[in-house]
Amino acid sequence: MSSKEDRQAEEERIRTLVRALPDEKRADFFRRSEKKLKDPDTYATLNFIFMAGLHHFYLGRWARGLLNIVVFWMGIALLFTEHFLVGIAVILLITLAECVELFRAQGIVQAYNNEQMNRIYNELSH
Repeated sequence: MSSKEDRQAEEERIRTLVRALPDEKRADFFRRSEKKLKDPDTYATLNFIFMAGLHHFYLGRWARGLLNIVVFWMGIALLFTEHFLVGIAVILLITLAECVELFRAQGIVQAYNNEQMNRIYNELSH
């Protein structure tokens, strides 16, 4: 992932390009953006409350979300077998990975939103 400054510079670059669009296209950009852009606090809340990967679905990352859920539940299932220590390790690893994502939520969502704004701008400018 890029640095905070890079993400902010990219956001400002896109906003500058959008300001140069004709009024009709600029209004269309904002209408489309309103539907596509995500809230970092919602992402962080989903991550915090449901460590098993629901926040990935929020950003449309279905494969990653499903993988997270499957691995997490495999860890839960292993708790009830003779491999319960492996289950504990899997759950702890998933939790650790999700904690890292929780602390990076602002940047993750800003990068996602920049991608969405860039895509919408490119569609409108051609």
